[in-house]
Amino acid sequence: MTASGPGETATHTPGGTAERVAGLEHRRERAVAPGGPRRRGEFSARERIERLVDKDSFTETGLFVRARPAGHDARRPYGDGVVTGYGTVDGRAVCVFAQDSTVFGGSMGEAFGEKTVALMELALKTGCPVIGLNDSGGARIQEGVAALALYAELVRRNVKASGVIPQISVVLGPCAGGAAYSPAITDFTVMVDGASHMFVTGPDVIETVTGERTTAEELGGARTSNTVNGNAHFLAADEEDALDTVRDLLSYLPANNLERPPEYAPGSAAPGAGLDAVVPDRLGEAYDMRDILHAVVDDGELLPVQELFAPNIICALARIEGRSVGVVANQPLHAAGVLDIDASEKAARFVRFCDAFGIPLLTFADVPGYLSGVRQEQAGIIRRGAKLLYAYAEATVPKVTVVVRKAYGGGYAVMGSKHLGADVNLAWPTARIAVMGAEGAVGVLHRRELAASDDPVALRADLLAAYERTHGTPYLAAERGYVDAVIAPRETREQVCRALRALRGKRAPMPERRHGNIPL
Repeated sequence: MTASGPGETATHTPGGTAERVAGLEHRRERAVAPGGPRRRGEFSARERIERLVDKDSFTETGLFVRARPAGHDARRPYGDGVVTGYGTVDGRAVCVFAQDSTVFGGSMGEAFGEKTVALMELALKTGCPVIGLNDSGGARIQEGVAALALYAELVRRNVKASGVIPQISVVLGPCAGGAAYSPAITDFTVMVDGASHMFVTGPDVIETVTGERTTAEELGGARTSNTVNGNAHFLAADEEDALDTVRDLLSYLPANNLERPPEYAPGSAAPGAGLDAVVPDRLGEAYDMRDILHAVVDDGELLPVQELFAPNIICALARIEGRSVGVVANQPLHAAGVLDIDASEKAARFVRFCDAFGIPLLTFADVPGYLSGVRQEQAGIIRRGAKLLYAYAEATVPKVTVVVRKAYGGGYAVMGSKHLGADVNLAWPTARIAVMGAEGAVGVLHRRELAASDDPVALRADLLAAYERTHGTPYLAAERGYVDAVIAPRETREQVCRALRALRGKRAPMPERRHGNIPL
C-alpha cells in the first residue's frame, strides 16, 4: 500500500526496506507538489529558493511537517505552506524560508509558524544570515489564536536576531496584516514593482471602516513603500532582480556581528583630479554628490539603500580597498541636502545597522542644517531628528568624515562631527563650517548697522565678504582641531584609505548597561 497523500491518513506501514524507500520517495513527491494554481508568471516557493542560492546547495528542513487538524478542514498538506532550509550564496551559509501562496494562500498557521521559528533559531545558532521570501495573506483564520501566537513568536525571534545576524525580507506578493510586521523589524526589505503589496489593513477593510477608497498599489505597493512611507529599502523590476539584489547585498555583509564583512581584491579608482572641479563656485548652485562618491569608492560602485525615499540624503554600501563601508552623504540635488524628518530617520537606521555589524562609516557633509517649518516642527523634527544624533554618537565603528561644502548649525554637528565621536575629520578648502550661512549671519549680527547705513547694499556686500573670509572657510575649525586636515579634493580617496587603514584596530569600550533609550 502506498503512503498517504496530503489529505489522507496513513493506515499501513510498509515492511521491507525497498518498500519503505519507495514509500519515502512517494511522500517526497507529494510533499513538493503544488498545493494549487500560481499567479501568472510567478515562480513557486522552491523555484525562488533555487534561484537565490548556489546550485544544489539547498537542504530543506521540515518537509513532512503537517498542519494541525482544524475543525472540519481535513486538508493537512505537507510543509504547511512554507519551505524552510539552509544553503549557500556565493559559498557563504544562509538560512532561507519561502512562503507558498498555493497552500492556504500562504497564510501562517501553527505548524507553518513553528517551522519558521525553528529556522530562525538555527540561523542564530550557526551565525548566518536569514532570508525570508514573503508571499502571504496573513494569519490563517481557521486556526485562530494559534496563528496569532506564532506571529508574536516570529517577531520575538526577529528581535532576538536583530544586530546579531543580518535579516533580509523579500516581498514577492501580498504581505498583509500581522505578516507585515516581521519584515518591518528585519534589516532590509526588497519589493517587486507591480507585484508586491505590504500593508496592515487592505483596501476593502479601509473602505468599510473609514469610507476611503484606495487600491492595494496606492496603499502599500512596491513604489509607495519605496518612495512615500520608506517601509522598503530596494525596488526590484521583477523576481529575478529582487533575488539578484539580495545576493549583491549579502556580498557587503558579515555572516554575523562577530565576524568581519567579506574582503575582496581592492578595486580601481577614478582619477582624483576631476574632483577639484565638482563643487560649483556659487554657493547656491547644486551638484550631484554621487559624482564625488563614485570617484572615491572602489570601481565607482555603490549599492544605494532606500534610494527613492528621502533623496536629500544618500545611504549606500560600498567598498574601499576591497573592504565594506557604509556611506552617508547629503545630496545637494534635492532640497540642498537639508536634513528633514525622513532623511534623519533613514540615515539613523542605516548608521545603526552599520555599527551593529562592524561596517565603518564614511560621511560626506554638505548640509545647510535641519529643515525649519511649521509642518516639520509639529511632526516632531526635534525628537525624530535627534535619532541621527543618537545613532552617530552611539556608533563605535571607525568613522571618517569629509566636509565638502557647507556644514551649518546642527547639520554640522550631526553629520559625523568630531563632537559626536568621529575619528578622522577632513575638509575640502571649499568647506564652510559655521553656525549659519553668510546672508543669515550678517542679517542677525549687523541688523542695526544695516538699518542705519546710507548705503546698506554696499555695506552688506562688505560684511558678507568679511564673514566669508573668516567663517566661510574650514580653517577656524582646523585651528581648534575639529578638522584633522584640509585636503585638496583630488586627495580624498587616498586620505580616506589611509584613515580607514589606521582605524582597523579601533577599540571603543562602552559603559555597561542594558541598552540606551533612543528617541523613538
